[in-house]
Amino acid sequence: MTVSARLAELGIDLPAVAAPVASYVPAVVHGGVAYTSGQLPFVDGALPATGKVGADVDPDDAKAYARTCALNALAAAADAAGGVDRLGGVLRVGGFVASVPEFTGQPGVINGASEVLGEIFGDAGRHARAAVGVSVLPLDSPVEVEVAFLLA
Repeated sequence: MTVSARLAELGIDLPAVAAPVASYVPAVVHGGVAYTSGQLPFVDGALPATGKVGADVDPDDAKAYARTCALNALAAAADAAGGVDRLGGVLRVGGFVASVPEFTGQPGVINGASEVLGEIFGDAGRHARAAVGVSVLPLDSPVEVEVAFLLA
């Protein structure tokens, strides 16, 4: 099944590629891999929430934002690669969670990204991953995700 067919089956419409907030491109393709820049959970050009997970942002909401980040990454990679069906799988996910020092649930938050990529790509969506807690992210976003996609 193609990636576009799987997205349709899941009822997922990819968002427009988010405009960069600084001097970089959303994704680049090199050596059979599409690498995305860190993607924030933009929805229609705006962040759905700001602040720290464990204080201002509920962990379950942050998990949903990580899912949005992954879909934004998929859109950016597809745009750079020449279409979503040019993406063959997921190699690595890097997840960053702006959180209070006492919060240790970063892996659960970043599962929002990992799970949706698994739903879309199946076994080819299994990937290496990092889930890191940080003090602050750009624009005070609670979550940021970067993905390396294998080209088909």
